Amino acid sequence: MTPPEITDSHCHLDFPDFSGQLNTIIANAAAAGVTRMVTICTKLRLEPQVRSIAEAYQPVYFAAGTHPMSASSEPLATTDQLIEMSKHEKFVGVGETGLDYYYTIETAEIQKKSLRIHITAARQAGLPLIIHARSADDDISKILIDEYRNGAFNCVMHCFSSSRNLAHTALDLGFYLSMSGIAAFPKSQELRKIFASVPLDRILVETDAPYLAPPPYRGKRNEPAYTAHRAVKGAEIFGIDYAEFAAQTQINFDRLFSKAASCTVNT
Repeated sequence: MTPPEITDSHCHLDFPDFSGQLNTIIANAAAAGVTRMVTICTKLRLEPQVRSIAEAYQPVYFAAGTHPMSASSEPLATTDQLIEMSKHEKFVGVGETGLDYYYTIETAEIQKKSLRIHITAARQAGLPLIIHARSADDDISKILIDEYRNGAFNCVMHCFSSSRNLAHTALDLGFYLSMSGIAAFPKSQELRKIFASVPLDRILVETDAPYLAPPPYRGKRNEPAYTAHRAVKGAEIFGIDYAEFAAQTQINFDRLFSKAASCTVNT
C-alpha cells in the first residue's frame, strides 16, 4: 500500500550526520511517503553546500539564513545577500533566523538586528520567513508585530514548542506553526494542547533532522523518513486519520511555500 504523501518542511541534510548517506536518506524518505524536503542552511557561508544538495536531489528544496545562535560569530547577513540567494529556483524560504535566549542571551541585540534583516529580505523576496524561537517569546512577539506593521510577510514558527501566547500572536498575524518530534514526547502534554487549539490549516510538519527523533527512535539520529511518525501524532491530536492530516499539511505547505509548489525544476 502506498503511504500518504507528506512533506518534511525543515531538516538539515548538509550536517555531518548524513555525510555519504544522502542517497539512502532520500530513498528512505520516498519509501515513507515523504515527497519533499526543505533543507535549511544555518550559516550563509555554507549556502553553496546546501544549495548543491537541492540541485542534486529532485525532492529537496532549500532555505538559508543565519541561525540566531550563530548571529554573533558569523558575518551579519545583508538584505541584498539574502535576496540574491533567493533568486535560485529551489530557494523557497528565508531562515532559519529568530531569537534563542536559552543558550545565547548574551548576544540578544545582534540576534534582534539579524532577525529584522531577515524579515526585510523575506518581505521583499515574497518568501516565507522561518523562525527559531527559544526562551524569547516576548521579544519575538514584539519584533514580529512591529515588522508586520511595516509590511506584510509570511512566516512559519519552526519546531514550535513555545507558549500559548506566542502561538496566538503568530496565528493572529496569519503565520503557521510547525510540529516536530517534540510534540510526540511523553512530557509534551501542554504543547499538544496548544496544537489542538490551532486551526488545522495552519499546521506544518517537520523533522528538524538530524535532531529530535520521535518515539520510537528517540535518542537516535533523526531523518526525513520519520516525518510520518510525528504526523501520526498530529493526526491523533486533531482527532482525524493520518491520510486526512497528511493531505491537509500538504495543502498548507503548498500555500505557504508556494515557490516549491510551483517549481518545475528537474535535477
